[in-house]
Amino acid sequence: MIFDPTTVCNMELQNRFVRSATHEFMAEKDGTPTSRLGDLYEELARSEVGLIVTGYSCIHPCGWSDANQQGIYDDRFIEPYRRITERVHKYRSRIVLQIVHGGRQADVSQKNPVPIAPSAVKDGHSATVPKEMTEEEILIVIEAFTQAAVRAKKAGFDGVQLHCAHGFLLSNFISPYTNRRTDRWGGSVENRARIVTEIVRRIKEETGSNFPIFVKMNATDGFQPGTAKAELGLTISQAMETAKLLEKAGVCAIEVSGGISEAGGVTIKTAINSPSKEAYFKEYSKNIKSAVSIPVILVGGIRSLSVMEGLLENGFADLISMSRAFISEPDLILKLKSGEAEKARCVSCNLCFDPEGIRCNFEFD
Repeated sequence: MIFDPTTVCNMELQNRFVRSATHEFMAEKDGTPTSRLGDLYEELARSEVGLIVTGYSCIHPCGWSDANQQGIYDDRFIEPYRRITERVHKYRSRIVLQIVHGGRQADVSQKNPVPIAPSAVKDGHSATVPKEMTEEEILIVIEAFTQAAVRAKKAGFDGVQLHCAHGFLLSNFISPYTNRRTDRWGGSVENRARIVTEIVRRIKEETGSNFPIFVKMNATDGFQPGTAKAELGLTISQAMETAKLLEKAGVCAIEVSGGISEAGGVTIKTAINSPSKEAYFKEYSKNIKSAVSIPVILVGGIRSLSVMEGLLENGFADLISMSRAFISEPDLILKLKSGEAEKARCVSCNLCFDPEGIRCNFEFD
């Protein structure tokens, strides 16, 4: 089943494998994508990854959240990206650009001394207190996401993925923990999701109704149950309601994840050394899948072929998404398909997040 072709967002995919977005540390300082990124994505395409989601690309200069992060906030990025999509499209893979604003997790700099967020809620990880956004700033961000998607289409991407997870700006709006507003951008689930549904509406206006818009969304903030922060945070019922609103707005597939930096160690768990530890967001995914009719993509420590097949067969997800496993073995699908391997060799040590460029740094015996 996992190796069978499928159609997602009007795109024919050669299989149900998705390369989940990660920060590659491979762009120029201003965000210009490099040939190294092209090398990475082309290798994944050559190795039969059905859908490739790029590392997160910043939609506005005030939204940086990492060094050597990709950018899509200016037309000058279109041509370098086009060179990359042309390399990927020599094969049967599809590629979508993940677009993001860092929100309260954005880097503090001389040009951006105070990050913006829906509400001025202190970040317990960085101790930063962001500035509550004005209506005008919200509308500027909506337009920045829209123009980023327009550039992505011009650059030859098969779609875009809105990053609504992991404590970045759009997930800041969706979560009641980080969104304490009482205007039309806060309060109810519908109001908290409004910035995303407005972005989807505007992208469709500018790119046409057939340009695929994916979303990566949190199903949980990741705080320990029973704590004060957990009581204030995103619940699965709220996430399910949000997913329904996104589907109604025109989102064509949802990738389910969880965690913000303040919760610590939730998004990219370590020591995934047995099947029972794999797919740690699967119950959330199953709930989201029950709420929508669009395809659901599951990420989170998935390593074994038997687990992947079980997730699909038992209704946890429609596609399987991995990041670290593909960093360790770009040719993983070929190994699984041929029977050379039954699981990824990745031990989830997180040593691959190398500031010189992602690479597997684990010393295997």
